[in-house]
Amino acid sequence: MKKTIKLSLLLVAVMLSQVSFAQISTNPNKFLGNITTYSNVDAGSGFPAYYTLWNQITCENESKWSSVEGTRGTFNWGCDRAFNYAKDHGFTYKFHALVWGAQYPNWLESLSPKERFSALTNWFDHAKAKYNTLPMIDVVNEAVGMHQQGNPMMKETLGGGGKTGYDWLIKAFEMAYERWPDAILIYNDYNSIRYDIDAYLTLVQTLRDAGAPIDAYGNQSHAVSGMSATDLTNALNRQQNTLKMPMFITELDIDVANDEQQKAQFQTILPIMWEAPYCAGITLWGWVLGRTWVDNSGLYTGEGVERPAMTWIKEYMATDAAKNAVGPLPGTKKEASIYIRPASMKVTRNDVLPIYVRARLATKTIEKIDFYVDDELITTLTEAPYKVEYQATAPGWKNTKAVVTATDGSTYERYGRFQVLTSTKKRKPYNDVVPELPGTIDIAEYDEGANGVTYSGNSSRTSYAMSTDQWRDYTVDVLEDGVYSFDAEIASTSSNGMFHLAEYAEDNLNYLTEYIEVPKTGGTSNYKMLHGMLQIPLTAGRHIISLMVDKGGFNLKSIKFTRYEEAEGSCVVKAFNTTYGIGDHVPISVKATARNSSVSEVRFYADNILIGTDTTSPYEYTFVPTEKRTYSITAIAVNAEGREKMSSPRSLVVNSDTPTDIRTVTSEEETNTPTYNVMGMPVGEGYRGIVIKNGKKYVVK
Repeated sequence: MKKTIKLSLLLVAVMLSQVSFAQISTNPNKFLGNITTYSNVDAGSGFPAYYTLWNQITCENESKWSSVEGTRGTFNWGCDRAFNYAKDHGFTYKFHALVWGAQYPNWLESLSPKERFSALTNWFDHAKAKYNTLPMIDVVNEAVGMHQQGNPMMKETLGGGGKTGYDWLIKAFEMAYERWPDAILIYNDYNSIRYDIDAYLTLVQTLRDAGAPIDAYGNQSHAVSGMSATDLTNALNRQQNTLKMPMFITELDIDVANDEQQKAQFQTILPIMWEAPYCAGITLWGWVLGRTWVDNSGLYTGEGVERPAMTWIKEYMATDAAKNAVGPLPGTKKEASIYIRPASMKVTRNDVLPIYVRARLATKTIEKIDFYVDDELITTLTEAPYKVEYQATAPGWKNTKAVVTATDGSTYERYGRFQVLTSTKKRKPYNDVVPELPGTIDIAEYDEGANGVTYSGNSSRTSYAMSTDQWRDYTVDVLEDGVYSFDAEIASTSSNGMFHLAEYAEDNLNYLTEYIEVPKTGGTSNYKMLHGMLQIPLTAGRHIISLMVDKGGFNLKSIKFTRYEEAEGSCVVKAFNTTYGIGDHVPISVKATARNSSVSEVRFYADNILIGTDTTSPYEYTFVPTEKRTYSITAIAVNAEGREKMSSPRSLVVNSDTPTDIRTVTSEEETNTPTYNVMGMPVGEGYRGIVIKNGKKYVVK
């Protein structure tokens, strides 16, 4: 009996070993993978099973946002087939791709930037709920310049260029890291080896230098066909010498119809890529002729016959050079998350630059971090948060390196850069006065310092005009932990402006507010108070709050911050009885109560703009709409202790160009009609003015 059990266990062990090592590549340091074929894993009858060839899989289309959520709110996870297949056969897979300015849902284009960001966040959240752990993710795909026509929209959706020019990409990587900290987070693009290498390197290096949680760079490699060995080697080495992080070949295909020519090109290209010590794996983009995005890249004919290139790939993968090639991520596992995050990518000469090393090991414990600038050991850090204060001297680019040593003696490295400007104007609060919150920030009183360090764009301290992509920093002291509301003093002739508040924290790029859409106020000198809430609680202590102008064309004078405490009680805007027209007197009625206190006032808002206040019950206000559209009406009840209760929004539909309570008048009535102003606002009790429509005069009562 015991002998039978032993034989059975031996048979199982042999079968498992055959599954684990049946693929073409047996190298434990890197993978040779492929993609799905028309959404399926195995290619069908007459073809070898997928797991006998490849030990990594990427969905060609099934995990792209447009494929998953083509209909808003309905999620079709066709990528389950590939993910489950990889798990069943013990190899790795890659999610492709979270953000791409090409294959996004069509319905996204009809949304406002604020709504698009909410939809994108929802997409990330649903992907996290579906796949709690992911080995690898193409976080952003093809964001160089105009590689995709949807890139400007995606840039706007994720907050614009900001301080680095690539803040929108930094935000995407931060969002991915929040959800999948143990995944290898990749930036992926095409023409990165041959034609657009400069733009590609600038983008990826900026993400790295800003401290974004990017772990690797991906070269699609569609355009390497015909490259010489020398040119390819030089290009790959140039990338690595610049970026100094793991590299993936993500979408390699050789679209050549002639069998021998295709084989010859693979013989030139594949060993250079595979044997590079910084290459973590290669994904071939399709393996069946005629069943991928280009016609002639398949490695098997449509009948399942190997093309010569495929025969050679098998032979090469059996060589010692292929089996023993070194890789940066053995087993395609991410042990170390190390990101060097300077408080600013630019600093003036002789100023002190705070630099944070965001370090985390998945299965080990950090013993120390040695931090270098230009190969000089600056300090050794042993306790989190790992912060360095470096005094910049000579101008120019400074190279940084963090070496993390684990308690078992293993080490992990990360590189970065920052720039020292020739200017000696140090960063400091305006006039050396730090505003306290709760309190008010004057928009003209941004931090002193150099352009690109404390501000960018319009630098005038006498103008409140905001321009697109302008940003300003404000050093503040928060007196008490808590949730804060804000009231921005804004003026605008149009409703196209937009801004948001951000904080470049040591471990994230925090958007303190949603995208704040600036409504029309009637002119650039007609200031109104725009109310909102911060999305993230503020902690007591020193902060630098950044004002980011997404779309300019408005004036912003000040922002008042108030510590928000919710009152017990109720605040309800009563329903409107009907729709209205421009110029109507619309009664707004609010029912407000305060438990164990009293209501001191009720504030009335239209599209978050303060339109009136009432201190006595019944709480009422008469609103005169000036545009034909739907207004969002809200109210805030404030109790005797200053605590607030906000109502749910109530829609007010204005669908007529003229007031709804008009009537034809006689000449006598016209004579007795009081004078009215050019805005059509009420002048004289009982009248709101005269409307001329279709050649007839009407008096509005």
